Amino acid sequence: MTGIPYWRLSGFYFFYFAFVGAMAPFWGLYLRSLEFNAFQIGVLMSLLQVMRIFAPNVWGHIADRTGKRVAIVQLAALVCLIAFVGVFWATSFWALFAVMSFISFFWSASLPLVEATTLSHLGKSTDRYGRIRLWGSVGFILVVVGLGAVLDHASIKLVPWVVLGLLVGIVLTSRIIPEAEITRQDHVHIPLREVLRRPEVVALFGAALLMAAAHGPYYTFFTIHLVETGYSKSFAGRLWALGVVCEIGIFLVMPRVFRSVRAETVLLATLIIAAARFLLIGWYADNLPVLLLAQLMHAFTFGAYHAAALSLVHRHFTGKNQARGQALYNSLAFGVGGTLGSLYSGATWDVLGAGETFTLAAGFAVLASLVFAWRGHTQTVSRTV
Repeated sequence: MTGIPYWRLSGFYFFYFAFVGAMAPFWGLYLRSLEFNAFQIGVLMSLLQVMRIFAPNVWGHIADRTGKRVAIVQLAALVCLIAFVGVFWATSFWALFAVMSFISFFWSASLPLVEATTLSHLGKSTDRYGRIRLWGSVGFILVVVGLGAVLDHASIKLVPWVVLGLLVGIVLTSRIIPEAEITRQDHVHIPLREVLRRPEVVALFGAALLMAAAHGPYYTFFTIHLVETGYSKSFAGRLWALGVVCEIGIFLVMPRVFRSVRAETVLLATLIIAAARFLLIGWYADNLPVLLLAQLMHAFTFGAYHAAALSLVHRHFTGKNQARGQALYNSLAFGVGGTLGSLYSGATWDVLGAGETFTLAAGFAVLASLVFAWRGHTQTVSRTV
């Protein structure tokens, strides 16, 4: 990749998603070791999503005004690292609530700005993005498998130290990412407000919000569910890794899929598959072949779903609306939807149980499919704007 800072960008993705690989599967277990109940765990885990409702828009606005995207990433990463040290002293609910809120606000600044920087460096070679982003998946897999194996023999108290080390990696790799020139469009063909009124856009955002909510129990309690079912922490880590491996595979084939299948059709199919997947996880976790099948479905419920959703967002939002459309999608789906998912799963886990909570998740996926089937399809494959 001549002229493209391949390894410097790849290094950041590696440590960023390695951090996710430690937090998503194992932070809930760490919180459980502090004797928090399911609702408290749900609230604390939701903070990683709550800040995504508005923080990326704040940081994006600052970056647009200053043109210093990488400088903001560097500052946010350093503040996040310093703030995380507070976790070692904050063991009460409200103390951890304050520390995790602060961490999440700054942590949420990094990825959208690095994504924009990466695409700017790639220019017209956006097809090479996957070769850079791939290292994020590698980082996730190595940490989720390695840490899971270690935790079978070591204390869960090791998790904060591993996360601290990964944050150091994020800080160091952020220091070597070069700034990229920000290209600007001269005008916007369609006002953003008009785009947001389109039924197909409303249906897409509504379905995305509900799909993120459906994943609440998975991202908050999947590892806890597996351990309580009788699986080891190392096996839980391997199951998380299996899902990511499937995700990588589906990303590689999706460009060919989209040549013959509309993105709307792919998205609707993934919503229905998600409902089936969460029912299998909730009620048949003790059946290993069924559980493995459910994890293989991650290829569709994450990989194919996000490829289709991002394709549709890119189609509906053009010109200067493109960045704002992506920001709105992330805020509504991962911010609002992710927060809702963490909160309802935390409220129902101890009260109703795992099976019932994942059934609720399946219900959200079914509702998402109905919303999208109602008005999600456009009359034409693309719009000229």
